[in-house]
Amino acid sequence: MAELVIVDRDGKEHRVEGRVGVSVMETLRELDYGVAAICGGMCSCATCHVWVDEAWVAKLPPRQGDEQELLRELGSFRPANSRLSCQIVFSEALAGLKVAIAPDE
Repeated sequence: MAELVIVDRDGKEHRVEGRVGVSVMETLRELDYGVAAICGGMCSCATCHVWVDEAWVAKLPPRQGDEQELLRELGSFRPANSRLSCQIVFSEALAGLKVAIAPDE
């Protein structure tokens, strides 16, 4: 099992099975931890905003175009480890990835 570690908005840690080839957003949305994912993964709403654990930031591809712009628009809610979970495709190499669901903006 390729594990995904999720910290919900209450600070509780959940260890779930990550689905290889599927965006982290899809897993979060299905688990009902408060991730709205309104745009369905089209990178146009930022309602799947997460904070990637510092140990994992460098292991992910860098933010691109729309993701970078949407996160910039969030302003003070955007620490350096902010990502849109729709842009993180889970893989075996990401087994153990830890993300915290960002506060509701």
